[in-house]
This record gives sequence, structure tokens and C-alpha cells, in this order.
Amino acid sequence: MKIRFKILLLLFFVVFYQCEKEKKEAFKKTPLTLEKKEKQIEKAWDSLNKQNVTAFLNAYGEKNKETKILIKTAYGNIKIRLFKDTPLHRANFIFLTKIKYFDTTVFYRVAKNFVLQGGNSDNFQTVKDRYKYGNYKLPKEFRKKRKHNYGALAAARDWKNNPQKLSSPFEFYIVQNRKGAHHLNNEHTVFGEVISGFDTMDKIAKIKVGEDEWPEEDVHMKVEILD
Repeated sequence: MKIRFKILLLLFFVVFYQCEKEKKEAFKKTPLTLEKKEKQIEKAWDSLNKQNVTAFLNAYGEKNKETKILIKTAYGNIKIRLFKDTPLHRANFIFLTKIKYFDTTVFYRVAKNFVLQGGNSDNFQTVKDRYKYGNYKLPKEFRKKRKHNYGALAAARDWKNNPQKLSSPFEFYIVQNRKGAHHLNNEHTVFGEVISGFDTMDKIAKIKVGEDEWPEEDVHMKVEILD
């Protein structure tokens, strides 16, 4: 009897172990675990850097399709529409807006009858954010119908040692000259346009600036997503 009991007990533990193993295998395939895996994947690609710029922004753009933004300043607001046919630049601007990068920056260059340039500052948080993402660059997205017209939003870029005309992801400018700035066509990517707030642009253009066109008083901005 003792031997039979031991055999039965052993069989019980074998069956119990097998059942638990099957439960664990089944649990790995449940929707809850798949959801966790998706979150892990999302977390993994949510680390923008020099090596994954295009992949990151394409994925981000698929999930974040907004095209309207609002730039708030002490001089008034500027409403902008981002172009869908410049998807990397659009997604990048939405990304930086959502992580509040622009809220630490200013319009650091005011060139009257030319452009208002923003997206940088001497704020420590601005420097920290740029360092975090590795000062990556954006591939150019030139489009025949996207010109430097009055109110055009375009990406700043380095002119030296930049034959591919890669854009700065952080710094942008708005054409304030009513005749446009067409000498910059096919030199900088135009990825949006002002749809309201032209009077605000004119007010900012009138402020006092130094020799480097940096305003004597900082023009801070807050950038929000509209839709």
C-alpha cells in the first residue's frame, strides 16, 4: 500500500507540474501579456536619437496626426497649420510640442522684414532636452508647392558641412516679409504656414534687438496642439 501511495503521489506531482507549466505557457499568450509587450516596444522606440530618426518619426506620426498648433507669446498668438506632405517635420514638431520643449525657448532672432526665428534659448532645460535626444537632424523634405511665402514655417539648418541640407529639428523660422523669402526655396524645408496671427508677427518684428538680432527682451513662447 505504501508503495502504491508513493506512486500515486509522484504521479500527482507530475500532473500538477505539467498543468502549471501549461498555464504559464497559456498566460504568456494572453491579451494582457501582449499589451505589456506592445508597451515595452513603444517604450523602446520612444527614445529618439541620431540612429532612429526616420523610424521613430514615421511611427510617431502614425499615432499623432495633429496638424494645427498655437504659438502663444506676450505679443499675441500665432496659429499654424503643419503640412501632411512633410511628414517627418510635422511629426517632429508635434513631438517636441508634446514634450514641452518649445516652452523653454524663445524667438531668439528677429530680423524685421525677413524672418522670426525661434526654438532655442540659453535656458538650461533647453540645453538638457537637446542633449537628451542627441542633437539629431531631419532629412530634407522639399516640395515644389511649398515655397517661402509670407507666413511660411520652415526649419533652420547649418549651411556649413551640410551638403544634404539636413534640418535642425529644434529651430524654426517664420517668414515675416510680405513678399516672401524665395531665395531660400529648396534650401530649407517649408513644413507649415501661418493661418492667423500675422498682426502678432508684425508686433514682434518691431521690438528692439541687438547687433546679432537677438531681442533685448526675450520673447518667450508656449506652444500647444489644437487639432
